Amino acid sequence: MRRVVFMRNPSPDTIGNSVDEFLAFLGGPACIFLDGDNPNHTRGFVTLLHGNEPSGVMALFRWLKSGAHAAVNIVCLVASVSAATTEPRFSHRMLPDHRDLNRCFRPPFEDTQGHLAEEILEILRVHHPEAIIDMHNTSGSGPSFGVCTHLDRQHDALVSIFTQKLIISNLGLGALMDISEYTVPTVTIEVGGREDEEAHELAYEGLCRYFTADDVLHVPGEEAGVETLHDPLRLELKPGTSLVYGDQPQAGYDVTLRPDIENYNFGTVTHESHLGWVAQEATHLFSAIDAHGQCAVQRLVRIEDGKLYPARALKLFMITNNADIARSDCLFYAVADDGRTITP
Repeated sequence: MRRVVFMRNPSPDTIGNSVDEFLAFLGGPACIFLDGDNPNHTRGFVTLLHGNEPSGVMALFRWLKSGAHAAVNIVCLVASVSAATTEPRFSHRMLPDHRDLNRCFRPPFEDTQGHLAEEILEILRVHHPEAIIDMHNTSGSGPSFGVCTHLDRQHDALVSIFTQKLIISNLGLGALMDISEYTVPTVTIEVGGREDEEAHELAYEGLCRYFTADDVLHVPGEEAGVETLHDPLRLELKPGTSLVYGDQPQAGYDVTLRPDIENYNFGTVTHESHLGWVAQEATHLFSAIDAHGQCAVQRLVRIEDGKLYPARALKLFMITNNADIARSDCLFYAVADDGRTITP
C-alpha cells in the first residue's frame, strides 16, 4: 500500500495561506516534485521526519508560495504530517506507540514507520538525486550544525550552504543520513531550536541557496570553512531511569538536570560544570557505548556528593530540556573539547 501522495509543481494558490493549511493540503506523507531549469540534475530535500520540528516545512511552504524556480529538479519529501498536525501542533516527535521515523531507514521494515521509511528510500532511489538534505530542528535551543557519516569535499560543501559546524558521526542508528555511505551524499542539517525565529530564517535562506545554486557539491574546502567535530558519544538513560529538570534535586527521581542545561549546547564544559543531581552511581543510570562496544559512561560524567559533573573538559551538543525527548533519545552528545572523539 502506497503511503506517500505525489504532486508536481503545485500552484502557490492551491497550497493554502499558512503552514497549517499547507499540511492540511498535503493530508499525509507527501512527495512534491519541482521541475528545475536543468532537468538533467535532481536534488533531494527531506523534512518533518519528526513532527515537532517545523522549520523545514515552514521553509518549503515559503518557497512554494514565492513562486520561485529552482536551478535543477527538486524532489521534496514531507514525512510526519500526522504527528505534526496532532494537537498540540508541532509538539509530537512521533505518534504514540510509533517508532522514531529517523531510526527506521534500515531493515527490517516491518511496522508502519518502517514501511514509510522504505517508501521514502525507494522514492529517492527512483529519482536518483545528486545530493540530499534532511532538515531538522535541534531538541533544545542552540546553534545550527550539520551531521554526516564521513567527511569529504562533497559533504563539506553541502553543510556549508547552511552552517559552519559539522559533526562526523557513524553511530548507525538507522537515520536517513546513513544511506550516504553507499548511495548519495546526504547530510542532516539541524537549523536550531524549533521555536527560534533564527532557525526558521536559516532554514529558508539555506533552502533557497540549495535550490538555486548551480553546484552544491564542489565548494572549495577553504571557502566552506566548516568546523568539524568527530565521532561523538551519546549519553543515554538506562531503561527505567526517571528524569526531571529542576533547580535542586527532586525527590522520587533518579536524575535531576538543571533547567538551563541547554545553555551548554556547543559550549565547552569543564570537570567543574554542574549538570544536575543523581541518586545512584552513574553506570547504574546512564549508558554510553563507544565505537568498540565498550562502556564510555565514566569518560563523560562523574558524580561527587550526589552532584553530576562532566568527567573532563568536553564539548556538548543536542542537549534538551524536554524530558520526553531525553528519555526516548539521549541526554546529549559529546566530543573532547578540541573536537576529537573521546578516547579512554
